[in-house]
Amino acid sequence: MSEARVEQQPRAGNGTALLVLVGMGIAFALIVALLTAAKSHNGPIYGEANMLYAALVLYTGAATLYMGYGVSGIERYASSATILTALGFLANTAAVAHRWSVAGRPPFSNMYEMLLSFVWTLALLTLFAERAYKVKIIGSVTMPITVVSVILMQLLPSDIRPLVPALQSTWLQVHVTLAMLSYAACAVSFAVAMMFLVQDGMKSESFQALTSFGMSAVYAAMLITRFRGGALAVTAYDLQEKSEVMVERGHALFIQIPDLGWLYLLVLVSALAPLVLYILGQVQKNRALFDMASKAMFITIALQALGLAIFITRVKNGQYTSPVAEGQFYSTAMPANPFLLAGIIGGIVAGLLYLLLLWRREGLQKMMPSSDKLDAVTYKVICIAFPLLTLMIAAGAYWANQAWGSYWSWDPKETWAAITWLVYAGYLHMRITRGWKGRRAAWFAILGFGVVIFTFFGVTYLLPGLHAYAAG
Repeated sequence: MSEARVEQQPRAGNGTALLVLVGMGIAFALIVALLTAAKSHNGPIYGEANMLYAALVLYTGAATLYMGYGVSGIERYASSATILTALGFLANTAAVAHRWSVAGRPPFSNMYEMLLSFVWTLALLTLFAERAYKVKIIGSVTMPITVVSVILMQLLPSDIRPLVPALQSTWLQVHVTLAMLSYAACAVSFAVAMMFLVQDGMKSESFQALTSFGMSAVYAAMLITRFRGGALAVTAYDLQEKSEVMVERGHALFIQIPDLGWLYLLVLVSALAPLVLYILGQVQKNRALFDMASKAMFITIALQALGLAIFITRVKNGQYTSPVAEGQFYSTAMPANPFLLAGIIGGIVAGLLYLLLLWRREGLQKMMPSSDKLDAVTYKVICIAFPLLTLMIAAGAYWANQAWGSYWSWDPKETWAAITWLVYAGYLHMRITRGWKGRRAAWFAILGFGVVIFTFFGVTYLLPGLHAYAAG
């Protein structure tokens, strides 16, 4: 008994230290923001910008404590993280309410407002999943998503502008509300499916390969669309007008940052290395190659962090040439390139989550419900998400007919929404008719969320169409 008490005392002390550090960080960030807002006199303290900043600080604190819970298993971290998530949700609600009040309409008209609603819904469903299904560690996946989303929002245009005629419809509110609810439910199903794979005994090297594949996909998409002879093409930005520089309607002007493309080509090669080593290890049945792949992952994460720092340094307020603007220099800034930044940060977060799994596999498994329960929770959440997706598409089709005289026009966003629906329909079909459970079902849920992410962000970024002015 005395030995047990000796082991518990340092653990309690460490737990207190992290809580104090997180609490002090949150208090400092909120006090600085409060003093800045009071000094500037730019609107009320409870305004949207201040409330959204408070939500970001609280969500970040929650994500830190959820990760701390995953590393240490200390219950106080999880309960404190839940409290911070709830407080962040309240601040997020205040930001939504303030924007709704000022705009005189729900915040559904552009990517900024869509993310505002998505983060609100995801935080709500995280709290619901924790309480209803007793899955405390789910926040270690969902809360980093909210943090990245709120950071992305800071870079997007947030001006309240009159709605274009096509958006002046009650069906906009119905369509986007259903979209945000369904997308957030898909995010929760993804988090639970990943937890199932951990609890079900999927090998750590398989997670490493999955993480490497995801990172590689991010940087491959970046380079395929933006690599220009060693330079990285970014969107030009007018610092005075605070808007993108447009060549013509719907087409932004791109400028080229020299040598940055080569840097991200190096990051791509580094991200691919663990995946290649994993494949070779599988073919040759060589455990040493798996160990090399894990070490390569550390290098990849470090290079991504370096790439992020250089990207911010080079892009922020830089002036570069454009091949289509007769050599003129155009100022660029981070707000013009939010999706690039979100992809880079997302890759780093994915790498850190893999490291958490690598270091704390056994501890994480003890914190999670049984694999059977996690499988059942994934199914229940998708049973919620799928009807919402169905109603979203139906409402969008009816709205499209009112706005453009056609129920379906094969717009990229419509097409990928249909693909998303088909993936989740496939999940439910195979589950109900073929009895698919376990890993096959979990992979279906993970694939579905990947399609959701592309539909939400990728289509807007890569495949502009009728939905170019909005996100849903």
